[in-house]
Amino acid sequence: MKPPEKQAMRDACAQALIDALVVHPNLVVLDADVSKSTRSALFAKAYPERFLNLGIAEQNVIGVAAGLAAAGMLPVVNTFSMLLSLRALDQIRQSVAYPRLNVKIMAHYGGLSAGPEGPTHHAVEDLGIIRSIPGLTLLVPGDACETRSAVAAALAFEGPVYVRLCRNPVPAVFDEPPSFRIGRGKELLPGNDLTIVAVGVMVARALEAANALRGKGVSARVLDMPSLKPIDRELLVKAARETGALVTAEEHNIIGGLGSAVAEVLVESAPMPMIRVGLQDCFAESGEYFALMDKYGLGVADIVHAAQKVLARKLDGRGLAG
Repeated sequence: MKPPEKQAMRDACAQALIDALVVHPNLVVLDADVSKSTRSALFAKAYPERFLNLGIAEQNVIGVAAGLAAAGMLPVVNTFSMLLSLRALDQIRQSVAYPRLNVKIMAHYGGLSAGPEGPTHHAVEDLGIIRSIPGLTLLVPGDACETRSAVAAALAFEGPVYVRLCRNPVPAVFDEPPSFRIGRGKELLPGNDLTIVAVGVMVARALEAANALRGKGVSARVLDMPSLKPIDRELLVKAARETGALVTAEEHNIIGGLGSAVAEVLVESAPMPMIRVGLQDCFAESGEYFALMDKYGLGVADIVHAAQKVLARKLDGRGLAG
């Protein structure tokens, strides 16, 4: 289930869009002058008559997509996540989410994957921002194979969808596109002592951490939660009640993203000891992608440490703090 090779989500997204035109003849792909970076240039090469490059004007791209959706087309926007969730947020909220138009937003360069381009291009707030917009579905696939499934599910869904993608080639979690249902997560690894819930690139790291914990005699369940909104409440509550402790792992600020979403579910339905692994409410500097992840607390060792800490809390009954 875990081949060693790395693949890029953006390449998988481009291929999924190329394949989708057969199923969705009203599909049109838009980009904000970064098609080489998002790989939507591959779609443009295959179907130039169905591709629009609207220049470095992210707000305008969203506005045009809204107009196309209102006219019965199926527009798919591609550009960087930080530009979409910050610069074009007003248009996403007012022109897409509020009228619930059928626009699909492929948000590339999520998390720290802009790497050397630095804090201005890192997207560490996007999940919290987008999750708070009413009626907007938020998907965060864990690898290239799951990206293909997520894109297909987004296109088949009626309503606005935001898909957050990583730039770099990342470890494979799946060896083929898995089944994907909006509003559902997946149990990737069974375990009884605690649960690790992860999204995006952190899914592969969560699996590594679980294997390391097994070497220490700890049985960790791993959940992949690619549908961040709506989130799989049933799966989370079941895992919480059966294992009694949780760790969340995300390439995002610990405020507003996966950790917040899981905590909201648990405090209402199954209060348990919980620790959030993510950026500790800070910006990250420029640097090589995976080195940045390790430096800012997103490493396998960080997940293992959090798991040991929450397990100790579970055993001595100290509850929710963390």
